[in-house]
Amino acid sequence: MSVRLPAAVLMGFAGMGAGLCRAQAPAQTAAAGVQTAPAAAAATPAPQTAAPAPHTYTVPAGTKILLQLRNSINTRSAKPGDGVYLASTFPVVVGNRVMIPVGVYVQGVVDRVQRAGHVKGRAQLDMHFTSIIFPNGSVVEVPGMVNALPGASKQQVKDDGEGTIQQDGDKTRNMGTVAEVAIPAGGTVGAIGGYHAGHPLAGGLAGVAAGLATAGVVSLFTRGADVNIEAGSSVEMVLQRPLILQDENLAPAGAAGAPAPLMPSPDQPKPITKHGPGRILCPPGGLGCE
Repeated sequence: MSVRLPAAVLMGFAGMGAGLCRAQAPAQTAAAGVQTAPAAAAATPAPQTAAPAPHTYTVPAGTKILLQLRNSINTRSAKPGDGVYLASTFPVVVGNRVMIPVGVYVQGVVDRVQRAGHVKGRAQLDMHFTSIIFPNGSVVEVPGMVNALPGASKQQVKDDGEGTIQQDGDKTRNMGTVAEVAIPAGGTVGAIGGYHAGHPLAGGLAGVAAGLATAGVVSLFTRGADVNIEAGSSVEMVLQRPLILQDENLAPAGAAGAPAPLMPSPDQPKPITKHGPGRILCPPGGLGCE
């Protein structure tokens, strides 16, 4: 037996069902929000902190650095492109910190070589500095030139903005050395010849004149002295521009931030084998081959 419910009761049940659906929707949304929030946070990348800029130190332009030459330089044998090797002998201090300690290596290069002429012109040498090698192994380019040669007695640095080293002229010394031998010898020979001819005084004067002429001729064929800077000589370098250094340059060897020491590679090229004396290298079967 079926029971019919009044229409008002049916409409009441429908309203209760809609209310329950609306009540469940916020709960499901909240639950979904709780589950998706961590996922959204995980997808967002964490901000990266920028590395701090390295601290720099400035050695001002015009700073003078005292160096000691490790290899000799002579305009007789030097040529453009030759290396120049030095080391600092006194520390350079800026403020209250040592910027360039004693024992820093400095490398340079020869730019121009001019030998002295036979008649005129003095020997000259131009060079500039290229790099500084700190004790921890870091290398910095250096904008420097020669400012002075402390203690040098026969060379001077010209004030030409290029640091040209010029040899003092001593051609008169060469001529005087020749004259010391030529004039007495010429006077003696002339006097002896004049004595046999009955005019010893005239012969002696003629011999002296011949000695002077000989000295002059020899001097025409004699070059002036070459620039010769011995190893161990003092060289003063001046910075043409500011020298910028960083913490890694000033850090002691082995400290944090200092360059790691280089290790030799095990795969070094083998030295070229030298053949013994008397061996002749030629194509097999050639004339005179073994």
